[in-house]
Amino acid sequence: MSKINNTMNPADEVGEVNRAQIEHRATWMGLIYDEMVKAGIDAEPIIRRAIKRCGHIHGENLRKKCGDPTNCGDFRKVFLSDLVIKTFDMRPISADHDQLSVDFHACALVRAWQKLGFDDETCALLCDMAMDGDRGIAEVMGLTLDLTETLAKGCSECKLRFHR
Repeated sequence: MSKINNTMNPADEVGEVNRAQIEHRATWMGLIYDEMVKAGIDAEPIIRRAIKRCGHIHGENLRKKCGDPTNCGDFRKVFLSDLVIKTFDMRPISADHDQLSVDFHACALVRAWQKLGFDDETCALLCDMAMDGDRGIAEVMGLTLDLTETLAKGCSECKLRFHR
């Protein structure tokens, strides 16, 4: 039996559409990983590199929009839109110059992997690989990302801590 508790409070219509898009993306990722493993390919390092590259691209775009890239408060404004906050049921969020702390209470990616029938261990691995995108964003912004808890590991929330 799964120890993952990923209950999603309903979002507004736009939030639900965004969740569906994220689920679709996670389905692709999960199936690509699964097919690579079935083919005898060591999928994890390849997927991690690709996702981190994607994070670097997004990070460069966010950096251009960020008023002061050295300020985590400014980073919060460009990284966490109202839609993203609703989509992942983020609360609480706190930001100052040196740190951005945010807790996710729902994850459409994990929901997609569970729908595909992946076990908890695979969901946790896929989650950690997906977080390489956020780690890539953090690198470009000159930040470190600590991920101390995740829904995919059975925790009650994902705790992300970006800091200088």
